Amino acid sequence: MAAATDFSAWLAALLSDKERFDEVWAHGETVVTRERLQAETERALGTLRAHGVRGGSTVAVQVQPGFTLLWSVFALWSAGAQVMLLDPRLTAAETTRLLELCEPQFHLTSPAAGRSTAVFRDECEVVVERRPTGRAAQSDHSLLQFSSGSTGLPKVVGRTGRSLLAEVERFAGLPDMPKRGESLLLLSSLTHSFGLIGGVLHALFTGVTLHFATRPQPYELLKLMVERPVDAVFGVPVHFDLLSRPAAVPPLPALRLAVSGGEALSSEVFVRFEERYGVRVGQAYGMTEVGIIATDLTGQYGSPAVGLPAPGVETAVEDGTLRVRLPENPYLHTDRAERYTDGWLNTYDRCSLRPGSGVLEINGRADSVVAIGGLKVDLTEVEAALLGHPAVSEAVVVFGEAIEAHLVAEGNLPKRELLDWCRSRLSPHKIPKAFHFSAAALPRTSNGKLIRNRELLHAAREKGRPAVIR
Repeated sequence: MAAATDFSAWLAALLSDKERFDEVWAHGETVVTRERLQAETERALGTLRAHGVRGGSTVAVQVQPGFTLLWSVFALWSAGAQVMLLDPRLTAAETTRLLELCEPQFHLTSPAAGRSTAVFRDECEVVVERRPTGRAAQSDHSLLQFSSGSTGLPKVVGRTGRSLLAEVERFAGLPDMPKRGESLLLLSSLTHSFGLIGGVLHALFTGVTLHFATRPQPYELLKLMVERPVDAVFGVPVHFDLLSRPAAVPPLPALRLAVSGGEALSSEVFVRFEERYGVRVGQAYGMTEVGIIATDLTGQYGSPAVGLPAPGVETAVEDGTLRVRLPENPYLHTDRAERYTDGWLNTYDRCSLRPGSGVLEINGRADSVVAIGGLKVDLTEVEAALLGHPAVSEAVVVFGEAIEAHLVAEGNLPKRELLDWCRSRLSPHKIPKAFHFSAAALPRTSNGKLIRNRELLHAAREKGRPAVIR
């Protein structure tokens, strides 16, 4: 598996490069030097090898965000293993479904896995479980990531070492990205592409110091940004909303870049942040299947623009949705033929081009996927979970300001029982915030299809819940 071997060699060279900036990570009073990172990675590698991890091993990693997670992943890549990166906030049912689907040989967990929040910690205990039914790697993918599937079956996305290296080079080719000697406050999730590749791997490659925060509290973040002058902040819209809420902020002369990813940033937050800090929030637009697609890092174009395609990324707009050229189908365990055809991936993002500039504008989704706090949720997965309840006969899940469910249920189904049902099957960010019950049937179109438009559903309720909308 040459691609995996090349990636392992690239990572080993970075960890041992004494010429690069020495301080690589910082969290509170803890500073991780390149020397310590190399030593901890080698120590973790020795432990994993003692458990039987080898080149071509498949390892599901579900560890709380922190330094331990990062050097565990680095150790696995150094060994030539295939890493399946699982969000530690997944429920037991969600985790089991992924393990049964992908059949890893090993499962790494930390005691905090399964909690509703994932707080950054310097170090944590890691439990290595060997799974006797697991299978060795069937491909040369170095990284497997997951997103929700429309039938409740998750999409499994494979990234080769070659693909990861190409994305690091794309980021390095962007003139406004953080550079050697600068400091980056990374608030983005370490289990998602932007945080892992645009944050961690880019920083390691270029010599940028990464800073991590325990909790995204505005005054704690501002204190950190003052004490350890931060040049850039990467996060999702909720982070920039929080940072822009204090009426007064301290001078931050080093701050030159703020980049949001994961979902669209509201114009209100965009304006408020610029008023507070004198810096526009830029955009990093991408998806798990591709990585980075387009950027407007300095926010010069404004919403709904996401900027120009990243170096080496070929895009096209067809039938109002964005396509991205890929050398191979990114999906494993299913071909997803409706998404990947003739070398092009349909993102299902509604897209238009600004005349004369080539700037991409994203105007929502053409399918059921929405973003909640930077995390993708397929609404039909939530529907499938609700329909699994024996008392629920119909369910439609829509998104407005939050996820809401419209249901037909037998008897007087208590909301608490339904919430408990959801909590045992769905991650917290996927659970509906509102439940609307209909006595007889949910409204349908004239050809019998369930209405999935939020405004029409509420209008139907106000008019007495007609069974058919023409």
